[in-house]
Amino acid sequence: MESLKIIFWVLLFIVFYAYLGYGIVLFILVKLKRMFKKTAPLYDSFYEPEVTLFVAAYNEKDYVNAKVQNSLEMEYPSEKIKQIWITDGSDDGTPDLIKQFQNPNIEVYHVPQRGGKIGAMNRGMQFVKSPIIIFSDGNTMLGKESVRRIVNLFADPTVGCVSGEKRIYNKEKDSAAGTEGIYWKYESKLKKWDAELYSVVGAAGELFAIRTELFEEVEKDTLLDDFIISLRVAMKGYTIQYDPEAFAIETSSANVKEELKRKVRIAAGGIQSIIRLSALLNIFKFGTLSFQYISHRVLRWTIAPLSLPLLLIFNLVLFILAGPANLNSIYVWLFYGQVLFYVMAFTGWYLENKAIKIKILFIPYYFMIMNLAVLMGMRRYFKGSQSVNWERAKRGT
Repeated sequence: MESLKIIFWVLLFIVFYAYLGYGIVLFILVKLKRMFKKTAPLYDSFYEPEVTLFVAAYNEKDYVNAKVQNSLEMEYPSEKIKQIWITDGSDDGTPDLIKQFQNPNIEVYHVPQRGGKIGAMNRGMQFVKSPIIIFSDGNTMLGKESVRRIVNLFADPTVGCVSGEKRIYNKEKDSAAGTEGIYWKYESKLKKWDAELYSVVGAAGELFAIRTELFEEVEKDTLLDDFIISLRVAMKGYTIQYDPEAFAIETSSANVKEELKRKVRIAAGGIQSIIRLSALLNIFKFGTLSFQYISHRVLRWTIAPLSLPLLLIFNLVLFILAGPANLNSIYVWLFYGQVLFYVMAFTGWYLENKAIKIKILFIPYYFMIMNLAVLMGMRRYFKGSQSVNWERAKRGT
C-alpha cells in the first residue's frame, strides 16, 4: 500500500512539474535574479550588420508573393537584407515566381531533386555571406520590426542564437486545433523567463537566427533542425535569447487530425534530439542550461506522457482500496478529478467530430492530443518509420 502511494505521488509530481511546476519554479528564480542582479537589455541602435533571410521552401506558390513582399517591408535598411530561397524539389512554379521580382537582393537556388529541408539548409549555407542568418518558413509572415529586434539582441557578443515568437491566428470559428494559440502563449511566457534566467532551450523554426559562423551542418535525417541547430549553439557557451515582439504568424491547423500529424512528427524529432544531444543531460557540465533543458523539454517528451496512463492506473487501485464512497480520502477525489478531465477530453473529441464547438472542452482535449502525439511519435521513431521530409499539415483559412 505504501509503495503504491509513493509511486503515485512521484508520478503526480512528474506530471505537475513538467506542465505547470517548472513554470512556477522558473517564475520564482527569475524574480530572485531581478532582486539581486539588475540588468537591462543591451540594445545598440548603431548595430546594423547585414542579415540574410533564409527560406527553405517546397511548393510554396500560394505564399511566395506575400512572403517576399513581407520580407521587403522589414523596418531595417533594405540594402542590408538579402533573401535566399532554397527551393529543392519544388515543381509548382515556386522558383519562377520568386525570380519574377527581379531584385538583386533576392536569390533563388533550385535543384530538381527533393532532399528535404535539412538537405536544402545544408546546401544553401554556402551562399550566405552575412554575419547573421535568419531562418523563416515560407508560409509565415513576420512582424515588420522582427529583423530589427532580432539584430538588437546580437549586439551582445554572448548571444549566439535568437528565437522569435510563433503566433497563431485566433478565429472564433477555430476548432480545438485553435487551442494551439493558447499553448503558444504559455510557451512564450516560459521562453521569456528562460531567456531571463539564462537561455531559451530551443528555437522556433518559424523564426530564429544564429551567427552564421556558428552553423554546423546538420545530419541529413534530422527531424527538428531548429531545435538541434539552436541547442548546439548554446552548447558552445553562447545563449539563446528571445524577443516575443519578433514574431512569425500563421493560421492554426485546419483540424485536430492535421495538428496531430504535425505533433507526432515533432515528438519523434524530440526523441531523436534527446539522443543526439545526450551530452546536454550532464548538469555538472552545462549547469543552468541542462536544468532548463531537462525541465522544459526532456520531461515533456519522455517521462511525463508515459506517466499519465500510469497515474490513472495507480490512482484507480488506490481509489478501490480507499473505497469509492470514502470522500475523506484524497485518492478518491483525485481519481474523480482525473475521470472528469478525461470525460471532458473525450467529450471534446466527440463534439469536434460533430462540428459542435464548446471551447471549455478544447483545453483538456488538446492536452490529451499533445500527449497522445508524444506516445505515437516515440513509437514511430523507434520503428524508424518517420520520414525526414515534412508532410505538410493543412492550415485553417
